[in-house]
Amino acid sequence: MSKNVLVTGAAGFIGANFAEYFVNKHPDYKVIVLDKLTYAGNLDNLKKVMDKITFVQGDICDFDFVLDLFKKYDINGVIHFAAESHVDNSIKNPFVFTHTNVIGTHTLLEAAKQVWGEGSPNKFVHISTDEVYGSLKEDGYFTEKSPIKPSSPYSASKASSDLIAFAYHETFKMNVNVTNCSNNYGPYQHNEKLIPHMIKLALNDEKLPVYGEGLNIRDWLYVEDHCEAIDLVFHNGVAGERYNIGGHNERRNIEIVKLILQRLGKSEDLIEHVADRKGHDYRYAIDPTKIKNELGWYPKTKFEDGIVKTIDWYLANPDWLK
Repeated sequence: MSKNVLVTGAAGFIGANFAEYFVNKHPDYKVIVLDKLTYAGNLDNLKKVMDKITFVQGDICDFDFVLDLFKKYDINGVIHFAAESHVDNSIKNPFVFTHTNVIGTHTLLEAAKQVWGEGSPNKFVHISTDEVYGSLKEDGYFTEKSPIKPSSPYSASKASSDLIAFAYHETFKMNVNVTNCSNNYGPYQHNEKLIPHMIKLALNDEKLPVYGEGLNIRDWLYVEDHCEAIDLVFHNGVAGERYNIGGHNERRNIEIVKLILQRLGKSEDLIEHVADRKGHDYRYAIDPTKIKNELGWYPKTKFEDGIVKTIDWYLANPDWLK
């Protein structure tokens, strides 16, 4: 049977990197990309692979549309990236996050169940975030057994969608995996996110706003490493399992901002400390032992190398900073 894989949200940052990785790794697969092309989706992100994919513009919350798509393209695998993902936006406009992230995920799962039938071996991978676990103090790591304690409307919507995905495995015996990743960085990221946003401001000699003292810690994952992990989960993940993706590239936000300024030859005087974000999680850090032991994945890219590649990519592709 031919592989007809639906990749949702692939005009966005991680999805676009994954589409590029996936079609080149598996040239015999038919890849159907579904994206609504909201502000965060950009068809230019897919320019390199447009001749290797089938692109469909549409809304994952539209059940009839999604059901027709599954039937039209004989979809027999799903890798689901499509989501609202900016925490600040979720604080300003939370309902959109519940609608897209919860209803959209549920729509895809139900369409898959209706077309594939209960107990189908067809794989459905739901891409989620480590933010569903809440916040860590100075010590410890998130494992797949960590309690679910989301802090923001964004992370709450992702935690909800994770649980719906697991419910479809438990109730309907669907071949579902959930992946929870740490902060991604790399090419094609929308400039609302920390690293491209700071690069853009620094290049324009504008002030770089840093929440509080900038001491919050994130575990950074180079997007290509993430793509490799998702590919492994899609092909080899055990049905019904959650996999944490990340590992041991922790940095304080202020360190990253200073590193960007240094690489661009700009003064640290551009840093401006601003009031902290509401409900700002202090630290995220992932323990990747499970995916390492079960699927043989471990992040290859050290942050010191990945951040240089990322900054240089944006310098070579300034249109992504507009």
